[in-house]
Amino acid sequence: MLDISPGSARSRLCNGHSRRDFLRVGALTPLGLSLASLLSFEKAIAGAAAQSRAKSVILVYLGGGISHHDTFDPKPDAVEEIRGKYKTIPTNVTGLHVTELLPGMAKVMDKVALIRSGTHENDHHETATNWVLSGRFGSPFGDYPAMGAVVAHETGFSGIVPPYVAVPKNPSFTWELGKSAWLGGRYESFKCGDPNDANFKVRDLSKPAEITPQVLERRRSLLAAVDQLAARVKGNDQIATYDEFGQKAADMVLSPQAQAAFDIGAEDAKLRDEYGRHEFGQSCLMARRLVESGVRFVTVNNGGWDHHKKIFESLDKKVPAFDQGFSALIRDLDQRGLLKDTLVVAMGEFGRTPKLNKDAGRDHWGRAGSLIFAGAGVQGGRVIGATDKNGAFVTDRPVRPADVCWTIYESLGIDPAKELRTPEGRPVSILAEGGAIKELYA
Repeated sequence: MLDISPGSARSRLCNGHSRRDFLRVGALTPLGLSLASLLSFEKAIAGAAAQSRAKSVILVYLGGGISHHDTFDPKPDAVEEIRGKYKTIPTNVTGLHVTELLPGMAKVMDKVALIRSGTHENDHHETATNWVLSGRFGSPFGDYPAMGAVVAHETGFSGIVPPYVAVPKNPSFTWELGKSAWLGGRYESFKCGDPNDANFKVRDLSKPAEITPQVLERRRSLLAAVDQLAARVKGNDQIATYDEFGQKAADMVLSPQAQAAFDIGAEDAKLRDEYGRHEFGQSCLMARRLVESGVRFVTVNNGGWDHHKKIFESLDKKVPAFDQGFSALIRDLDQRGLLKDTLVVAMGEFGRTPKLNKDAGRDHWGRAGSLIFAGAGVQGGRVIGATDKNGAFVTDRPVRPADVCWTIYESLGIDPAKELRTPEGRPVSILAEGGAIKELYA
């Protein structure tokens, strides 16, 4: 059953029925109408965009909280219970060292900027995740729309691919995070699935074999009937424009361009090997394909970094996969000339505690963490900010969640202080604080 409900439930017809009541349509998924809520954007995007540095953003989200001590902010002179077991290696940037788990990244650090001073005051997964993905502090349940949803709202649909895609899906712990909140379902991410799956096939982007042209035409006719009914509703632009974007959904299902964007099998086998034949590596490769096809915001979700026990056993497996996939992404974007127009960001919701706990793990630590920025004018080879000798507290240039989001929005030409309207008409600014991380560009 597909529930086509593009707006707020508070808007009702004169007979007392809501839009939801008459737009409930069953058995339409084979045509891809489950995409319609995603693609049903407003006709006009208000305001002129500021000058942008980036055409697209790839956000690599390391859910759970990657340990900065054991990756990008090693403390080789600290005691063992803080230092950990990994040695450091030099990178291709003079004086910059990372841990031995990152040989691939060591070769591309001249193309990225390392921020060692990410900081906030929350150690709860869901709350911190929604904070860093939206730039606004709220409850664990996501009071504010995530960046990708805001980008979809502000940039709209251009071409045949969706503006906001999550690979393989949105971040999640006990529930899905980083959603569109009060912006509504039209601005949720399109979930791609795991491109490393041997039977990978993007849901809703292909017709089942048993659908005949006659069946397809009947379903198009049903869609047209729903469109005509919606168009009769006066004074509601969301419903009146549904026909336009419902057609976009159908067009996307049948579009060779959209299908090609997600066709990771078209990539050279050697390049796929370079990215790594694992979920993260192939997700990074998919992200490159998507921005190449015009997707504005891609979230590559790589969870599993919450290592409260036996952290080194876990990092021995996790970090090499990250190192392989992320370094390949930077190289590939650069070699194709895409890095100049694509902002790449890697971050988690927080770092890890400086001292190993009794279970040989590190716990949640919002006071310090590392982030990576690259592309779209970011000056590579630089280190911004610092932590103390134990990696516990930021000692130079603190970078807060709103600063990260502000920088991302500005790179796309979106005004971070712009006011959006909730379904009730309440004005809410995209960000309530923060500023651009100017050191990335100076």
